[in-house]
Amino acid sequence: MTGPPAAAAAGGPRPKAGRPKSGRPKSGRREAGTTGRRELAGHARFAEISPEVGVLDEGAMARALAEDPTAFQLLAAMTAATDERLRAAAIRLSTRIVLERARAGRASARGISRLRPVRGATDGDLDIDASVEGVSAARTQARPVAHDDLTTLQWARPRTAFAVVVDRSGSMSGARLTSAATVAAACALRAPQEHAVLSFAGSVDVIRPLVSDIAPAAVAQRLLRLRGHGVTRLAEALHAAQDQLAHARARRQVVILLSDCRSTDDDGTAQTARALPELIILAPADDHEQAAHLAREAGARWAAIEHPLDAAAVLDRLLEPRAG
Repeated sequence: MTGPPAAAAAGGPRPKAGRPKSGRPKSGRREAGTTGRRELAGHARFAEISPEVGVLDEGAMARALAEDPTAFQLLAAMTAATDERLRAAAIRLSTRIVLERARAGRASARGISRLRPVRGATDGDLDIDASVEGVSAARTQARPVAHDDLTTLQWARPRTAFAVVVDRSGSMSGARLTSAATVAAACALRAPQEHAVLSFAGSVDVIRPLVSDIAPAAVAQRLLRLRGHGVTRLAEALHAAQDQLAHARARRQVVILLSDCRSTDDDGTAQTARALPELIILAPADDHEQAAHLAREAGARWAAIEHPLDAAAVLDRLLEPRAG
């Protein structure tokens, strides 16, 4: 269980009257863009998971998730809690769950792999036809068959670079930020050397440049700490993603946009989107009409995200090669 820190020892220094302990708001005081305990208490299991201010019972959350996966929506909401200690604990726990789900989703990425023959490898499936020549040569030379004589088939992922673009405008919520963190973690696992993560509203912030040693957990935590505000300058964000990918060595370059695509400016978004090497749009299930419209105009793939932890699996499906 994560709870508030222990009280100061008796006789220790006390803050002066009328002066706050720090510049941060106290737990329970409403902060712009956050959710108070009264609102969170609307969830049936909130009192069980957070029995008092500053406390997150991880065991209770684990039980809730085991019984009802939609309980994660409560955890996502708590990442924006007014209660600072509860918010920090929710972000830490969400980060762990996001990374676990992103790793689990890798097995579904069948379509972005292909079989390749490898000579002399110690693993993979033996390609009998391709190995006949090597085996014959070993027999002719009256020596044992060696690994170098054999050809195996192995799954090889084509090199891909990603630029993840996260909408941090006023429509962002805990669940949408969790989707973004899950996708960012998935891209970190699928293209660890070349993936950028950007957030945008009225301006663009590069959270992780294309080549960086910033850990996936640090990126996920930063995304979960975002608070939605401001306008939506979508074309500017897509330009920034394209600039990041311009330095990529991978032959496949994909921009992944997480947004409802409600651009607030007449900024030539569709034209910018069409100029990208490849665009995938992930939109919230309850607000995807503009995303679908942009995808049609730009020739992009898109999908609506029903549950934030499903984002990695949906991304893998969209990354599969088109039929034909």
